[in-house]
Amino acid sequence: MSSETTGASYAAAGVDIEAGDTAVELMKEWVRKATRPEVVGGLGGFAGLFDASALKRYERPLLASATDGVGTKVDIARRMGVYDTIGHDLVGMVVDDLVVCGAEPLFMTDYICVGKVHPERVAAIVKGIAEGCSLAGCALVGGETAEHPGLLGADEFDVAGAGTGVVEADRLLGADRIRKGDAVIAIESSGLHSNGYSLVRHVLFDRAGWALDREVPEFGRTLGEELLEPTRIYALDCLALTRTTEVHAFSHITGGGLANNLARVIPDGLHAVVDRSTWTPAPVFDLVGTLGAVSRPELEKTLNMGVGMIAVVPRESVDVALATLADRGVDAWVCGEITERGDRAEAVALTGDYAG
Repeated sequence: MSSETTGASYAAAGVDIEAGDTAVELMKEWVRKATRPEVVGGLGGFAGLFDASALKRYERPLLASATDGVGTKVDIARRMGVYDTIGHDLVGMVVDDLVVCGAEPLFMTDYICVGKVHPERVAAIVKGIAEGCSLAGCALVGGETAEHPGLLGADEFDVAGAGTGVVEADRLLGADRIRKGDAVIAIESSGLHSNGYSLVRHVLFDRAGWALDREVPEFGRTLGEELLEPTRIYALDCLALTRTTEVHAFSHITGGGLANNLARVIPDGLHAVVDRSTWTPAPVFDLVGTLGAVSRPELEKTLNMGVGMIAVVPRESVDVALATLADRGVDAWVCGEITERGDRAEAVALTGDYAG
């Protein structure tokens, strides 16, 4: 038998280079739409290029970086056969970490790992990422699609991304700016965002046996549509706040919930008191808690409970901050205040019961 019929090949090992090339061609139009004037070159290079001379307008520019993924929410996308929304989730998880310190997101790169390259599917994922970057005002300067046959099933995939932003050193936000008497403003989430899906999937699928196409009256749509609701991208909203009024700190409410994430920006000696009665979590949060008999502490340390971002501002900045967010179509409200910690050990306390 000839070596031509017995020799190994990349294709025989499960990697389809031609399919990868097709995916790149399909995604190009979307990547071109997610750009900024500082981007140099186009898709296809070994590295994305960004003209750093744009930073000359800063006196002391600090570069901020963040990386994240979408977690097990990708399983919902796979089962639904909907691939163009989780890119919004990916961008939101990255850029909203950047903006917490006041940084303007500049650019992102993505990493898509698949068991088998389906060009249209990969292009749809990148489309969502590019759309998310546009919503955040940053550029998608490159990425990688990796085919891992034997490690992932043919329909399995995962996504991750990294972003870079910049903030003027003397405008850096954080715990050192927070003062007693500051107001804590809650900014509404669009739903579950991209955290806690291991718990959500366990409750809704393993315990309750619900199907993704089940119509849920409380949602006004199917369970799958609710679970795929994209993460709200707050970057431009938060930057607008920093331009229109004084902001002391932001906190991105992701894994760990409101209390744990807000605690990350509360300085020693101070204490944030957050009143649950100032808002009503969306029905999906109650559904997970009820069907899974999940305790409130467990829910609150796993899910965002309806608050995706927190802004800590001086009391005199509240009216302008709320008006700015309202003008941008973002629901927000005062949910608490900063007090002296005294002999309390915790940095954040959640008080009262949820409204409604």
